[in-house]
Amino acid sequence: MMLHRIGPRLAVVGSLLLPSACAVYTRPGAEPEPPAPVVTPTPEPIPPAPTPLPDVPRGREDAGVVAAYSPLLAKAETAASQGDYEQALALLERAQRIAPDSAAVYLAMAGTYARKGDKARASATAERGLLYCGGGAVCEELRSYIR
Repeated sequence: MMLHRIGPRLAVVGSLLLPSACAVYTRPGAEPEPPAPVVTPTPEPIPPAPTPLPDVPRGREDAGVVAAYSPLLAKAETAASQGDYEQALALLERAQRIAPDSAAVYLAMAGTYARKGDKARASATAERGLLYCGGGAVCEELRSYIR
């Protein structure tokens, strides 16, 4: 009978002492080590987007550039009319270095190749000139060498 009275009391005392058994014992004066810091990787900075180049309408060339290569076109036309196609092409290549995106220079080159009898080269030069063509008569003349 006595066991009936002591049993519940022991259960109560045991349940009170149980959580203290889970505690970590540290020596007096010894401090626990702090937890290691959590290192999160810093994302690399995103480079700024490149500034877009301004749209330059094709077919509208700077007057200064046109003035620089137009005498070469005139000399090339004179040389081609005299049958000196190599001299004409050399002058046109100089004009192309001055204005590499001029459809007029490509048109003159295509015409010179056609006069020389090199139809394949005339067609290829005209196709390249169409890349820089903005429309109008120059484009139509370039297309005539491709057909």
